[in-house]
Amino acid sequence: MTKKQAADHSSLIYTLTDKPAPGPAFLAAAQHILASIVGIVTPSLVIGGVLGLGEHIPYLIAMSLFVSGVATFIQCRQFGPVGSGLLSVQGTSFAFLGAILAAGFAVKGRGGTPEDILAMIFGLCLVGCVVEIVLSQFIHKMGRIITPTVTGIVITVIGLSLVKVGFTDFAGGAYVKQNVPDAFGQPVNLMLGALVVVVILFMTFQKNPMIRISAIMIGLIVGFIVAAMLGKVNFASLGSGPIFALPIPFKYGFSFDLGLFLPVAFIYLITAIETTGDLTANSVISGEPVSGETYLKRIKGGVMADGINSGIAAIFNTFPNTTFSQNNGVIQMTGVASRHVGIYIAGILLVLGFFPIIGGFFRLIPNPVLGGATLVLFGSIAVAGIRILASQEIDRRKIYIMAVSFGLGLGVTLVPEAVGKLPDILKNVFATPITLSGLTAIILSLVIPEKFGEPAGESSEAVDPA
Repeated sequence: MTKKQAADHSSLIYTLTDKPAPGPAFLAAAQHILASIVGIVTPSLVIGGVLGLGEHIPYLIAMSLFVSGVATFIQCRQFGPVGSGLLSVQGTSFAFLGAILAAGFAVKGRGGTPEDILAMIFGLCLVGCVVEIVLSQFIHKMGRIITPTVTGIVITVIGLSLVKVGFTDFAGGAYVKQNVPDAFGQPVNLMLGALVVVVILFMTFQKNPMIRISAIMIGLIVGFIVAAMLGKVNFASLGSGPIFALPIPFKYGFSFDLGLFLPVAFIYLITAIETTGDLTANSVISGEPVSGETYLKRIKGGVMADGINSGIAAIFNTFPNTTFSQNNGVIQMTGVASRHVGIYIAGILLVLGFFPIIGGFFRLIPNPVLGGATLVLFGSIAVAGIRILASQEIDRRKIYIMAVSFGLGLGVTLVPEAVGKLPDILKNVFATPITLSGLTAIILSLVIPEKFGEPAGESSEAVDPA
């Protein structure tokens, strides 16, 4: 154990293997749920709203909570080679939004119903989880393919490509844009979205760490209250759905399309790397080793659990799961690293998952309010990618890898019709900015020799920013 790890360990109130009493354990679990619940349910809200899934949204949200409980239990409890055994909360991944929306629009464009759309999405995600399960056993050997440059590019493009979705909600939402264009972009919508952004920023810079962690939720609550005062919340829709519902495996069926599958499979590759980073950070904060056999076993088990949990998510009608990095901050703030707390977190999420009415409450959030929050969330994803890129020396080789990857990825985002005449299987790959930029970064990283990687400032051929 290094000096830093020893210091981290000494600052903990409860270490990884400690068993807090029910009171402290429940309090710590509640703080983790407060930090993660918006992240767990928001992808379902966004996907449901953009694809027009309507009445299915509360059930999808309920299943996202239910599966997050199951997944967190598996990740923390550790079953043989499955699970990290760390206090690691699992929740719905934002990384898949672009690929899932692309698949959903493809099915919708063929005349598919909401049920057809969901059957395809969950079928793709179920088959795709095998990619991450297999990769978990080779994660320590993938450094040559998935470099910090590749990971940083993909995460940045994920964030930037989703900003359009967030800003569309900010201005009123996709449904309003298509069906009530006069209401789209009204000043009241922009005011609500801006209010949420301002509240989130204000709360983020408070001294109290719990307020900072809860900034997104507080922003949504304030925005919701103001929207209700302005008559922008339709409470009548809350009573139209069931209060209680059981999880039903394959409720919407199962479909598959190879062309739509490739972008989803690629994101599983990237999330495997993200999970490795999150679990490493968790180990550091928990005072656990970040090298050696124990560490490697935890990483492999954590990534495998990520894949298996995403398969469970597809079976129970929700979207792929991943480890949540924000919960590492809760561990650091509370000094509670006990994986026993994960059982409480899992139990609370499981219970919430049996009540679609909770999803109904989230569905009441007006699009501009949700847009203000997702704009910050998606922008933060892009910033996380930029931080990864900035953490390494940017030499001439990396400049051109980044330039071409960003150019193609963002180019197809801005001009999607440019690839409209390609065969379907190619179009589904090249029309997805995340896949296109990621594949480009991987290929260029393998093709361009390391010897061309001298510092950019020392080469006469370097790109001149001016």
